[in-house]
Formats: sequence, C-alpha cells, structure tokens
Amino acid sequence: MASDKELADFLAGVERRAFKQTVYAVRDDDASLDIVQDAMIKLAEKYGDRPPAELPLLFQRILQNATHDYFRRAKVRNTWVSLFSSLGNADDDEFDPLETFEAQQGSAGAESNERKLEREQILQSIDDEIQKLPARQREAFLMRYWEDMDVAETAAAMGCSEGSVKTHCSRATHTLAQALKAKGITL
Repeated sequence: MASDKELADFLAGVERRAFKQTVYAVRDDDASLDIVQDAMIKLAEKYGDRPPAELPLLFQRILQNATHDYFRRAKVRNTWVSLFSSLGNADDDEFDPLETFEAQQGSAGAESNERKLEREQILQSIDDEIQKLPARQREAFLMRYWEDMDVAETAAAMGCSEGSVKTHCSRATHTLAQALKAKGITL
C-alpha cells in the first residue's frame, strides 16, 4: 500500500510528462490541465491504497480514459453547437433556437386561445347531447364510435343482436346530428 508521501511523490514526478502528453493529444493547454488534474484526483481517490509499483500503469490508464472522454464530450458538444448555430442569426447575441420553431399547423401549440375555447365548448355540447340519449342508444354509440368496437363485439357486450346495435347507433347519430345542428354546430 502506498503511503501519502509515496503517492504525492509519484504525482509530482509524473505531472509534467502527463501534461505534455495530454497537450500533444488535445492541443489545448487549459483542457490538458483539467484532464491531468482529474486523472490525478481519480488516482488518489480510487487507487491511492494500491502498492506504489501499480501506480504508473493505473495512472496511464486513467489519463488515457480521461483524454478519450474529453474527445467524446467535444464531439457531442460540437454536434449540438453546429446544429443550433445553423438556426441562428449571426448578428443576434440573444438568439434562442426554440423561438425559431413554429408550431405545426393543426397542433395544439398552433391553436389560438379563442379556438381552444370554442373547441372545448363544442366538445362539452356533444357530451351533453350524448348524455341525453336513451341508455341503449348511448351505450351502443359509445361502444361503436368512442371505444372503436365492431358491431359483433358491441352486440356481444350489450347482449343483443347485431341488427339492434345498428339500429341504436343509427338513431343515436341522427338524434345527435339534429341536436347539434339546432345549436349551430356542424361537423
């Protein structure tokens, strides 16, 4: 097990070489200092209790991994920067890429507040009229058109014939159409 003195002596002896090695790899002095410092901290925290003979190989592996991590992060960062920089205006310091995206036509984001309120009122009117239907018509209508069940499934669930389901659905749709038309709602 390496003592604190042996670990400190090892780090002091390897510091300059590790920095030069990293500068050659990343070509940035500040980034190289960060990488070497992170590698030294990791060695001291995770492997400081190892024998002094193992420290050089462990440190080299940690330093190489830290350098690879730097390149991975840079690649991801550059990808996003290049994607967003193509959206911006070079003269605009306060550029926000999210402001450049418009809501897709027909989506909830593109809908005005007035239109949202109108749509909610229409849906409430439809719901009110559905509640006024006789129970069997309402049941058949909801199963067929809202639950998307076919005629046979609806008949089995209601315990009646397929013809009865068709009749109930037909009457329900005609009643709803007339009630909504009277309110001025056309779909």
